[in-house]
Amino acid sequence: MAFDVAAESYMRFMGRYSEPLAEKLVDLVDPRHGQRALDVGCGPGAVTERLVRRLGPDDVAAVDPSVPFVEAARRRCPGVDVRHGVAEALPFEDGAVDLTLAQLVVPFMTDPVAGLREMARVTAPGGPVSASVWDFGGERAPLSTFWRAARDVDPDAVDEAAEVGARTGQLADLFRAAGLEDVRSYELTVTTAYAGFAEWWEPYTLGVGPAGDYVAALDAGARRAVEARCRELLSTGPFEVSATAWTVVGRARAGASVT
Repeated sequence: MAFDVAAESYMRFMGRYSEPLAEKLVDLVDPRHGQRALDVGCGPGAVTERLVRRLGPDDVAAVDPSVPFVEAARRRCPGVDVRHGVAEALPFEDGAVDLTLAQLVVPFMTDPVAGLREMARVTAPGGPVSASVWDFGGERAPLSTFWRAARDVDPDAVDEAAEVGARTGQLADLFRAAGLEDVRSYELTVTTAYAGFAEWWEPYTLGVGPAGDYVAALDAGARRAVEARCRELLSTGPFEVSATAWTVVGRARAGASVT
């Protein structure tokens, strides 16, 4: 999966959506002064920065498997304990934090249930564990128009609708399978504006994520065909794209551990 890319490339590709989504996710969880929080799969630090605004850098930790993202998050959030690691084996002690968050990460975990179980393990009993996943199944993700165009051109194109947690109720089911309690589901929607089609298309050429992998693998003709179909589905002038993320908050139970 192409996430060992420059943080700037990721921000140009997904930052228009992940930044406002981070604001909404942190508002939903509502961390309070004196609590300690962990951002799992922090990327370049969208959620991390907003946690710092609430709690201060000494009470925020973050982890990500991408070295470029870890370095970017450290630059963006000085003083935060940002570590290189994976969700399935978090480098933190049991109950080390009061709350954990994982924005747009669950589908890319090798074992999502194990990853969520680890998040529960490092969270104090009763503390919130939260995660969000774009609604690819309902075609309400930022990339839904792109994948529709890809399928129109290439019926064999494998989009992200089958990603773990991307359909109604799946993310909540994963939380329950991981032993989380008081599991509650929400929908968070963000909207971003584009000056024109070129501004929208260019990030797809940067090799970020499954869509970037797909575009990079196309020959010149197929790439032009997908680009042309995207242009037909969108607009040449200014337009907006709205995206909705399935979002779930559960509670760590006493004695949560990896099994």
